[in-house]
Amino acid sequence: MTENSIYLDHNATTPIDPAVLEAMLPYLREAFGNPSSDHALGRRARSALEDARDAVATLIGANVDEIIFTSGGTESTNLAIRGVAATAATTRRRIVTSSVEHPATAMTCDALAAQGWTVTRVPVTTEGVLDVGAAERALGTDVALVTVLLAQNETGAVMPVADVAHAARAHGILVHSDAAQAIGKIDVDVNELGVDLLSIAGHKFYAPKGVGALYVRSGVRLAPLAYGGGQERGLRPGTENVASIVGLGVAARLAGQRRSSEATRLAALRDHLWRTLAQRIPTLVRHTPMHANLPNTLSVSFPGVRGKDLLAVATGIIASTGSACHAGIDAPAATLLAMGVEPDLAMGAIRISLGHGNDDTDVTTATDVLAGAYANLLHTGS
Repeated sequence: MTENSIYLDHNATTPIDPAVLEAMLPYLREAFGNPSSDHALGRRARSALEDARDAVATLIGANVDEIIFTSGGTESTNLAIRGVAATAATTRRRIVTSSVEHPATAMTCDALAAQGWTVTRVPVTTEGVLDVGAAERALGTDVALVTVLLAQNETGAVMPVADVAHAARAHGILVHSDAAQAIGKIDVDVNELGVDLLSIAGHKFYAPKGVGALYVRSGVRLAPLAYGGGQERGLRPGTENVASIVGLGVAARLAGQRRSSEATRLAALRDHLWRTLAQRIPTLVRHTPMHANLPNTLSVSFPGVRGKDLLAVATGIIASTGSACHAGIDAPAATLLAMGVEPDLAMGAIRISLGHGNDDTDVTTATDVLAGAYANLLHTGS
């Protein structure tokens, strides 16, 4: 990233907030104790760990003892899905999910299918939002778990998780939601959602990479993925990554303080970007729903070109063609295909995701650069 580049890929990852980094540094230097040790250094580390647990719990409306620290969203989601599967009744051998999940969910479900589980994938609408009616019809007493992301990482569509959870509860089904893209951008309350498990990834909201959490509602039984010393209620054994967990806690508190005002600011920037781009390029196709969306995310297709070619010549703009988890795959995004987007049009998609550091000047520059790059590609036939 050069000094003059504009970073518009915050759904892939965010920079560490300066306050987060500052809070972490002591636990990388002098306060290096093991939180399981019964001496001053250990007690200081344990206290910091529990402060962070309280911060994460507060952000999502959970109880402190319902937060399990992990290495990030992927581990949290694996622990939730595989942990439920390992403890489910033999009469419940089916999982219900959506057709637009993150690979952490989709591939874990595939692995269970290879072990004899049945996986039902519920379709989405043309706006990329889960079809609630289809989800409700997919439920039954043979279902152990419903797992649906809260916000789609490529399009920014916010899913009706609360509606699905309400229907699932009538069948005695546990509900997990991958909230990695939602935390810090929209209000997330586990009780309002009605979920039993919820995945969190720190690096999506200005905490470091390699740290996250899983919310586990009191009374929910899970089997661990690994065995060891018994840390994190035995669900995630191993000496905790104290410095990063401290950073996660600070990021959670900052997210709670900033969420409302920052969501309003980013939505205004995103909407301005959409209007100005659409004025310059009338054929531009929007994939992010007009409502029920993340305030910072805009997914659009530039007809007649490939998104990766456009970004290659959009000098100074750092964005993506979709999920960072699919980087390097030269094929239409499965999420867009699931929405009914034609493959050629899907190949022209890019995702712009705004963050704390972006402002009106960035939007104006991005519009000029992207519109200019698109005109040049069409002119040269590249």
